[in-house]
Amino acid sequence: MLRTQIKDLRRRIYLALEQGPIGGGVGVNIDRLLVALILINLTAVALESVPHLAADYSLVFAAVEDISLVVFTLEYALRVWSAVEHGPSRGLSPLRARIKYIVSPAGLVDLVAVLPFWFAPILPNDLRVLQVLRMVRFFKIARYSPAMRSLLDVLYRERRALFGCLVITAGATLVMAALMHVAEGHVQPDKLGTIPDAMWWAIVTIGTIGYGDVVPVTAFGKLIATATIFLGVIMIALPVGIIATAFSEQIHRRDFIVTWGMIARVPLFAELDGGDIADIMQLLRAQLVEAGQVIVREGEPAHSMYFIAAGQVEVALKKREHVVIGPGQFFGEVAVLKRARRSATAIALTRASLLVLDAQDLHALMSRDARIAERIKDVVEKRVGREVVTPRGDIVESELDES
Repeated sequence: MLRTQIKDLRRRIYLALEQGPIGGGVGVNIDRLLVALILINLTAVALESVPHLAADYSLVFAAVEDISLVVFTLEYALRVWSAVEHGPSRGLSPLRARIKYIVSPAGLVDLVAVLPFWFAPILPNDLRVLQVLRMVRFFKIARYSPAMRSLLDVLYRERRALFGCLVITAGATLVMAALMHVAEGHVQPDKLGTIPDAMWWAIVTIGTIGYGDVVPVTAFGKLIATATIFLGVIMIALPVGIIATAFSEQIHRRDFIVTWGMIARVPLFAELDGGDIADIMQLLRAQLVEAGQVIVREGEPAHSMYFIAAGQVEVALKKREHVVIGPGQFFGEVAVLKRARRSATAIALTRASLLVLDAQDLHALMSRDARIAERIKDVVEKRVGREVVTPRGDIVESELDES
Protein backbone atom coordinates (compact mmCIF):
# COMPACT_ATOMS: atom_id res chain seq x y z
CA MET A 1 0.00 0.00 0.00
CA LEU A 2 2.77 2.41 0.99
CA ARG A 3 4.73 1.50 -2.12
CA THR A 4 1.74 2.29 -4.32
CA GLN A 5 1.25 5.64 -2.60
CA ILE A 6 4.92 6.53 -3.11
CA LYS A 7 4.74 5.57 -6.77
CA ASP A 8 1.59 7.64 -7.21
CA LEU A 9 3.26 10.62 -5.52
CA ARG A 10 6.29 10.25 -7.77
CA ARG A 11 4.06 10.21 -10.83
CA ARG A 12 2.22 13.34 -9.73
CA ILE A 13 5.51 15.13 -9.07
CA TYR A 14 6.78 14.15 -12.52
CA LEU A 15 3.62 15.45 -14.21
CA ALA A 16 3.77 18.71 -12.27
CA LEU A 17 7.46 19.33 -13.01
CA GLU A 18 7.76 18.05 -16.55
CA GLN A 19 4.43 18.74 -18.19
CA GLY A 20 3.73 22.29 -17.03
CA PRO A 21 0.35 23.45 -18.40
CA ILE A 22 -0.43 19.95 -19.67
CA GLY A 23 0.09 18.56 -16.17
CA GLY A 24 -2.70 20.69 -14.74
CA GLY A 25 -3.06 23.72 -12.51
CA VAL A 26 -0.26 22.66 -10.16
CA GLY A 27 2.16 22.37 -13.08
CA VAL A 28 1.22 25.84 -14.34
CA ASN A 29 1.83 27.42 -10.93
CA ILE A 30 5.14 25.61 -10.44
CA ASP A 31 6.35 26.70 -13.87
CA ARG A 32 5.43 30.30 -13.19
CA LEU A 33 7.11 30.24 -9.78
CA LEU A 34 10.35 28.79 -11.15
CA VAL A 35 10.47 31.20 -14.10
CA ALA A 36 9.90 34.15 -11.77
CA LEU A 37 12.61 32.92 -9.42
CA ILE A 38 15.07 32.49 -12.29
CA LEU A 39 14.42 36.03 -13.53
CA ILE A 40 14.74 37.47 -10.02
CA ASN A 41 17.97 35.53 -9.52
CA LEU A 42 19.50 36.74 -12.79
CA THR A 43 18.51 40.33 -12.03
CA ALA A 44 20.12 40.05 -8.60
CA VAL A 45 23.34 38.66 -10.10
CA ALA A 46 23.55 41.60 -12.51
CA LEU A 47 22.78 44.26 -9.89
CA GLU A 48 25.15 42.72 -7.38
CA SER A 49 28.04 43.54 -9.70
CA VAL A 50 27.42 47.27 -9.06
CA PRO A 51 29.59 48.13 -6.00
CA HIS A 52 27.26 50.57 -4.22
CA LEU A 53 24.22 48.32 -4.79
CA ALA A 54 26.15 45.32 -3.50
CA ALA A 55 27.00 47.27 -0.35
CA ASP A 56 23.54 48.72 0.26
CA TYR A 57 21.50 45.60 -0.50
CA SER A 58 23.88 42.79 0.43
CA LEU A 59 21.28 41.15 2.71
CA VAL A 60 18.65 41.19 -0.06
CA PHE A 61 21.04 39.67 -2.58
CA ALA A 62 22.11 37.02 -0.07
CA ALA A 63 18.47 36.16 0.69
CA VAL A 64 17.64 35.84 -3.02
CA GLU A 65 20.61 33.52 -3.53
CA ASP A 66 19.82 31.38 -0.48
CA ILE A 67 16.15 31.00 -1.45
CA SER A 68 17.07 30.24 -5.06
CA LEU A 69 19.64 27.67 -4.00
CA VAL A 70 17.17 25.83 -1.77
CA VAL A 71 14.37 25.86 -4.36
CA PHE A 72 16.60 24.82 -7.27
CA THR A 73 18.20 22.07 -5.19
CA LEU A 74 14.79 20.71 -4.19
CA GLU A 75 13.65 20.91 -7.80
CA TYR A 76 16.75 19.03 -8.97
CA ALA A 77 16.32 16.32 -6.34
CA LEU A 78 12.66 15.82 -7.25
CA ARG A 79 13.50 15.65 -10.97
CA VAL A 80 16.12 12.99 -10.31
CA TRP A 81 13.73 11.00 -8.13
CA SER A 82 10.84 11.18 -10.63
CA ALA A 83 13.01 10.55 -13.73
CA VAL A 84 11.83 6.92 -13.80
CA GLU A 85 8.40 8.18 -14.91
CA HIS A 86 9.81 9.71 -18.09
CA GLY A 87 8.32 7.94 -21.14
CA PRO A 88 11.57 7.03 -22.97
CA SER A 89 13.04 5.72 -19.69
CA ARG A 90 10.21 3.37 -18.76
CA GLY A 91 12.10 0.29 -19.88
CA LEU A 92 15.18 1.16 -17.81
CA SER A 93 15.92 0.37 -14.20
CA PRO A 94 15.33 3.24 -11.74
CA LEU A 95 19.08 3.80 -11.36
CA ARG A 96 19.74 3.92 -15.10
CA ALA A 97 16.74 6.19 -15.68
CA ARG A 98 18.03 8.64 -13.09
CA ILE A 99 21.57 8.55 -14.46
CA LYS A 100 20.17 9.19 -17.92
CA TYR A 101 18.52 12.36 -16.64
CA ILE A 102 21.60 13.48 -14.70
CA VAL A 103 23.85 13.30 -17.79
CA SER A 104 21.27 14.84 -20.13
CA PRO A 105 21.75 18.49 -21.20
CA ALA A 106 18.82 19.63 -19.04
CA GLY A 107 20.09 17.61 -16.09
CA LEU A 108 23.60 19.05 -16.39
CA VAL A 109 22.23 22.60 -16.48
CA ASP A 110 20.17 21.88 -13.36
CA LEU A 111 23.23 20.41 -11.63
CA VAL A 112 25.58 23.27 -12.52
CA ALA A 113 22.93 25.71 -11.31
CA VAL A 114 23.24 24.42 -7.72
CA LEU A 115 26.27 22.18 -7.11
CA PRO A 116 29.15 24.76 -7.14
CA PHE A 117 27.35 27.01 -4.68
CA TRP A 118 26.93 24.36 -2.01
CA PHE A 119 30.71 23.95 -1.99
CA ALA A 120 31.52 27.67 -2.31
CA PRO A 121 31.94 28.25 1.47
CA ILE A 122 34.67 25.60 1.73
CA LEU A 123 36.52 26.57 -1.45
CA PRO A 124 39.54 28.89 -1.40
CA ASN A 125 38.66 32.53 -1.95
CA ASP A 126 40.23 32.65 -5.39
CA LEU A 127 37.96 29.85 -6.53
CA ARG A 128 34.76 31.54 -5.46
CA VAL A 129 34.58 33.12 -8.89
CA LEU A 130 32.70 29.92 -9.72
CA GLN A 131 29.68 31.80 -8.49
CA VAL A 132 29.64 33.49 -11.88
CA LEU A 133 28.06 30.19 -12.93
CA ARG A 134 24.87 31.54 -11.42
CA MET A 135 24.27 33.00 -14.86
CA VAL A 136 23.91 29.46 -16.20
CA ARG A 137 20.49 29.46 -14.57
CA PHE A 138 19.33 31.47 -17.55
CA PHE A 139 19.38 28.26 -19.58
CA LYS A 140 16.83 26.74 -17.21
CA ILE A 141 14.26 29.05 -18.80
CA ALA A 142 14.45 26.91 -21.94
CA ARG A 143 12.66 24.17 -20.00
CA TYR A 144 9.62 26.41 -19.47
CA SER A 145 9.61 28.33 -22.77
CA PRO A 146 8.08 26.59 -25.83
CA ALA A 147 9.71 29.20 -28.10
CA MET A 148 13.18 28.51 -26.73
CA ARG A 149 12.67 24.76 -26.94
CA SER A 150 11.53 25.20 -30.52
CA LEU A 151 14.67 27.19 -31.31
CA LEU A 152 16.89 24.55 -29.70
CA ASP A 153 15.11 21.85 -31.70
CA VAL A 154 15.71 23.84 -34.88
CA LEU A 155 19.41 24.28 -34.12
CA TYR A 156 19.78 20.56 -33.49
CA ARG A 157 17.82 19.56 -36.57
CA GLU A 158 19.83 21.91 -38.81
CA ARG A 159 23.17 21.14 -37.18
CA ARG A 160 24.68 19.63 -40.33
CA ALA A 161 23.76 22.63 -42.48
CA LEU A 162 25.04 25.02 -39.83
CA PHE A 163 28.28 23.06 -39.51
CA GLY A 164 28.64 23.31 -43.29
CA CYS A 165 28.27 27.09 -43.03
CA LEU A 166 30.94 27.15 -40.35
CA VAL A 167 33.34 25.16 -42.53
CA ILE A 168 32.73 27.44 -45.52
CA THR A 169 33.25 30.53 -43.36
CA ALA A 170 36.48 29.15 -41.93
CA GLY A 171 37.75 28.37 -45.42
CA ALA A 172 36.82 31.82 -46.69
CA THR A 173 38.57 33.40 -43.70
CA LEU A 174 41.76 31.48 -44.39
CA VAL A 175 41.76 32.28 -48.12
CA MET A 176 41.09 36.01 -47.67
CA ALA A 177 43.68 36.24 -44.90
CA ALA A 178 46.27 34.63 -47.15
CA LEU A 179 45.45 37.04 -50.01
CA MET A 180 45.68 40.06 -47.70
CA HIS A 181 48.98 38.81 -46.34
CA VAL A 182 50.35 38.62 -49.88
CA ALA A 183 48.96 42.05 -50.78
CA GLU A 184 50.00 44.01 -47.69
CA GLY A 185 52.25 41.85 -45.56
CA HIS A 186 55.28 43.90 -46.63
CA VAL A 187 53.45 47.22 -46.10
CA GLN A 188 51.99 46.43 -42.65
CA PRO A 189 54.24 43.70 -41.28
CA ASP A 190 53.12 44.31 -37.69
CA LYS A 191 49.45 43.69 -38.58
CA LEU A 192 49.46 41.55 -41.73
CA GLY A 193 52.97 40.13 -41.69
CA THR A 194 51.74 36.56 -41.15
CA ILE A 195 48.63 34.68 -42.20
CA PRO A 196 47.53 34.15 -38.55
CA ASP A 197 47.84 37.92 -38.03
CA ALA A 198 45.84 38.57 -41.20
CA MET A 199 43.15 36.12 -40.05
CA TRP A 200 42.08 38.58 -37.36
CA TRP A 201 41.39 41.17 -40.06
CA ALA A 202 39.54 38.56 -42.16
CA ILE A 203 37.37 37.41 -39.24
CA VAL A 204 36.42 40.97 -38.33
CA THR A 205 35.64 41.87 -41.94
CA ILE A 206 33.67 38.72 -42.78
CA GLY A 207 31.74 39.17 -39.53
CA THR A 208 30.78 42.67 -40.79
CA ILE A 209 32.06 44.19 -37.55
CA GLY A 210 34.89 46.28 -38.98
CA TYR A 211 36.77 47.54 -35.92
CA GLY A 212 39.06 49.61 -38.14
CA ASP A 213 42.22 48.58 -36.30
CA VAL A 214 43.56 47.03 -39.53
CA VAL A 215 42.87 48.94 -42.77
CA PRO A 216 44.25 48.13 -46.24
CA VAL A 217 46.35 50.88 -47.80
CA THR A 218 47.21 49.47 -51.23
CA ALA A 219 44.90 49.27 -54.22
CA PHE A 220 45.18 45.48 -54.34
CA GLY A 221 44.48 45.28 -50.60
CA LYS A 222 41.38 47.47 -50.94
CA LEU A 223 40.12 45.26 -53.78
CA ILE A 224 40.56 42.18 -51.59
CA ALA A 225 38.81 43.97 -48.71
CA THR A 226 35.85 44.84 -50.96
CA ALA A 227 35.49 41.22 -52.03
CA THR A 228 35.76 40.09 -48.39
CA ILE A 229 32.99 42.48 -47.33
CA PHE A 230 30.57 41.11 -49.93
CA LEU A 231 31.62 37.58 -49.03
CA GLY A 232 30.93 38.37 -45.37
CA VAL A 233 27.38 39.46 -46.12
CA ILE A 234 26.76 36.10 -47.80
CA MET A 235 28.42 34.16 -44.97
CA ILE A 236 26.22 35.88 -42.37
CA ALA A 237 23.06 35.45 -44.43
CA LEU A 238 23.49 31.68 -44.87
CA PRO A 239 23.04 30.52 -41.23
CA VAL A 240 20.51 33.27 -40.51
CA GLY A 241 18.39 32.12 -43.45
CA ILE A 242 18.66 28.46 -42.47
CA ILE A 243 17.65 29.12 -38.86
CA ALA A 244 14.87 31.58 -39.73
CA THR A 245 13.30 29.25 -42.30
CA ALA A 246 13.47 26.20 -40.05
CA PHE A 247 12.13 28.14 -37.06
CA SER A 248 9.22 29.48 -39.10
CA GLU A 249 8.35 25.97 -40.24
CA GLN A 250 8.54 24.74 -36.66
CA ILE A 251 6.18 27.41 -35.38
CA HIS A 252 3.66 26.90 -38.18
CA ARG A 253 3.74 23.13 -37.77
CA ARG A 254 3.29 23.16 -34.02
CA ASP A 255 1.98 26.11 -32.06
CA PHE A 256 3.23 24.45 -28.92
CA ILE A 257 5.81 21.81 -28.14
CA VAL A 258 4.65 18.20 -28.32
CA THR A 259 6.42 16.62 -25.37
CA TRP A 260 6.84 13.03 -24.38
CA GLY A 261 4.44 13.65 -21.53
CA MET A 262 1.62 14.77 -23.83
CA ILE A 263 1.80 11.63 -25.93
CA ALA A 264 2.27 9.30 -22.97
CA ARG A 265 -0.87 10.71 -21.28
CA VAL A 266 -3.07 9.72 -24.22
CA PRO A 267 -4.71 6.37 -23.35
CA LEU A 268 -4.35 5.10 -26.91
CA PHE A 269 -0.56 5.36 -26.73
CA ALA A 270 0.00 4.87 -22.99
CA GLU A 271 1.49 1.37 -23.35
CA LEU A 272 3.85 2.15 -26.22
CA ASP A 273 7.59 2.34 -25.72
CA GLY A 274 9.82 5.34 -26.35
CA GLY A 275 10.60 4.46 -29.96
CA ASP A 276 6.94 4.13 -30.91
CA ILE A 277 6.07 7.42 -29.24
CA ALA A 278 8.91 9.10 -31.14
CA ASP A 279 7.42 7.83 -34.42
CA ILE A 280 3.98 9.11 -33.48
CA MET A 281 5.35 12.52 -32.50
CA GLN A 282 6.56 12.97 -36.05
CA LEU A 283 3.01 12.45 -37.37
CA LEU A 284 1.06 14.62 -34.95
CA ARG A 285 0.42 18.26 -35.67
CA ALA A 286 -0.81 20.84 -33.21
CA GLN A 287 -3.98 22.88 -33.46
CA LEU A 288 -5.11 25.64 -31.14
CA VAL A 289 -8.85 26.32 -30.97
CA GLU A 290 -10.63 29.15 -29.18
CA ALA A 291 -13.62 28.76 -26.89
CA GLY A 292 -16.79 28.24 -28.90
CA GLN A 293 -15.00 27.12 -32.05
CA VAL A 294 -16.40 24.04 -33.83
CA ILE A 295 -13.72 21.37 -34.18
CA VAL A 296 -15.73 18.77 -36.12
CA ARG A 297 -19.32 18.92 -37.28
CA GLU A 298 -21.88 16.13 -37.45
CA GLY A 299 -22.22 14.66 -40.94
CA GLU A 300 -18.82 15.86 -42.17
CA PRO A 301 -16.38 13.32 -43.66
CA ALA A 302 -13.85 12.25 -41.02
CA HIS A 303 -10.28 13.07 -41.99
CA SER A 304 -8.55 13.24 -38.60
CA MET A 305 -8.65 12.03 -35.02
CA TYR A 306 -8.00 14.38 -32.13
CA PHE A 307 -6.20 14.23 -28.78
CA ILE A 308 -6.82 16.89 -26.16
CA ALA A 309 -3.56 18.15 -24.69
CA ALA A 310 -5.12 21.03 -22.75
CA GLY A 311 -8.56 22.55 -22.37
CA GLN A 312 -12.05 21.08 -22.59
CA VAL A 313 -14.21 19.97 -25.51
CA GLU A 314 -17.97 19.37 -25.53
CA VAL A 315 -19.33 16.60 -27.75
CA ALA A 316 -22.93 17.27 -28.81
CA LEU A 317 -24.85 13.99 -29.06
CA LYS A 318 -28.08 13.17 -30.78
CA LYS A 319 -31.03 13.10 -28.35
CA ARG A 320 -28.66 12.76 -25.42
CA GLU A 321 -26.86 14.92 -22.93
CA HIS A 322 -23.67 16.50 -24.09
CA VAL A 323 -20.39 14.97 -22.97
CA VAL A 324 -17.43 17.07 -21.80
CA ILE A 325 -13.95 15.61 -22.29
CA GLY A 326 -10.58 17.02 -21.24
CA PRO A 327 -6.80 16.57 -21.31
CA GLY A 328 -5.57 13.07 -22.16
CA GLN A 329 -8.83 12.07 -23.85
CA PHE A 330 -9.35 11.61 -27.56
CA PHE A 331 -12.15 11.37 -30.10
CA GLY A 332 -12.83 10.67 -33.73
CA GLU A 333 -10.74 7.54 -34.19
CA VAL A 334 -13.49 5.14 -35.28
CA ALA A 335 -14.84 7.40 -37.99
CA VAL A 336 -11.30 7.82 -39.27
CA LEU A 337 -10.58 4.11 -39.15
CA LYS A 338 -13.74 3.30 -41.09
CA ARG A 339 -13.58 6.40 -43.32
CA ALA A 340 -17.10 7.31 -42.17
CA ARG A 341 -18.82 10.58 -41.37
CA ARG A 342 -18.85 12.33 -38.02
CA SER A 343 -21.64 11.17 -35.73
CA ALA A 344 -21.45 14.20 -33.44
CA THR A 345 -20.33 17.81 -33.27
CA ALA A 346 -17.35 18.71 -31.09
CA ILE A 347 -17.06 22.29 -29.79
CA ALA A 348 -14.27 23.79 -27.69
CA LEU A 349 -15.60 24.86 -24.29
CA THR A 350 -12.32 26.63 -23.48
CA ARG A 351 -9.22 27.56 -25.39
CA ALA A 352 -7.83 24.12 -26.17
CA SER A 353 -4.61 22.61 -27.47
CA LEU A 354 -5.24 19.62 -29.71
CA LEU A 355 -2.97 17.04 -31.25
CA VAL A 356 -4.25 16.00 -34.66
CA LEU A 357 -3.48 12.72 -36.41
CA ASP A 358 -4.64 12.65 -40.02
CA ALA A 359 -6.43 9.56 -41.33
CA GLN A 360 -3.82 8.86 -43.99
CA ASP A 361 -1.02 8.95 -41.42
CA LEU A 362 -3.02 6.80 -38.98
CA HIS A 363 -3.61 4.06 -41.57
CA ALA A 364 0.05 4.17 -42.62
CA LEU A 365 1.11 3.90 -38.97
CA MET A 366 -1.14 0.90 -38.35
CA SER A 367 0.08 -0.82 -41.51
CA ARG A 368 3.69 -0.29 -40.47
CA ASP A 369 3.36 -1.35 -36.83
CA ALA A 370 1.12 -4.29 -35.93
CA ARG A 371 1.38 -3.57 -32.19
CA ILE A 372 -0.03 -0.08 -32.58
CA ALA A 373 -2.78 -1.40 -34.87
CA GLU A 374 -3.76 -4.04 -32.31
CA ARG A 375 -3.73 -1.48 -29.50
CA ILE A 376 -5.99 0.91 -31.41
CA LYS A 377 -8.45 -1.84 -32.34
CA ASP A 378 -8.63 -3.06 -28.73
CA VAL A 379 -9.38 0.42 -27.44
CA VAL A 380 -12.03 0.99 -30.11
CA GLU A 381 -13.79 -2.29 -29.26
CA LYS A 382 -13.89 -1.39 -25.58
CA ARG A 383 -15.15 2.12 -26.24
CA VAL A 384 -17.88 1.27 -28.73
CA GLY A 385 -19.96 -1.36 -26.99
CA ARG A 386 -23.33 0.28 -27.64
CA GLU A 387 -24.77 2.95 -29.88
CA VAL A 388 -23.81 5.66 -27.45
CA VAL A 389 -20.91 8.01 -27.08
CA THR A 390 -18.66 7.22 -24.14
CA PRO A 391 -16.91 9.86 -22.02
CA ARG A 392 -13.81 9.05 -24.08
CA GLY A 393 -15.06 10.05 -27.49
CA ASP A 394 -17.70 11.00 -30.04
CA ILE A 395 -18.10 7.70 -31.88
CA VAL A 396 -21.23 5.53 -32.15
CA GLU A 397 -21.56 1.86 -33.01
CA SER A 398 -23.12 2.56 -36.42
CA GLU A 399 -19.84 3.94 -37.64
CA LEU A 400 -18.34 0.47 -37.38
CA ASP A 401 -20.93 -0.86 -39.78
CA GLU A 402 -20.41 1.79 -42.45
CA SER A 403 -18.25 1.20 -45.53
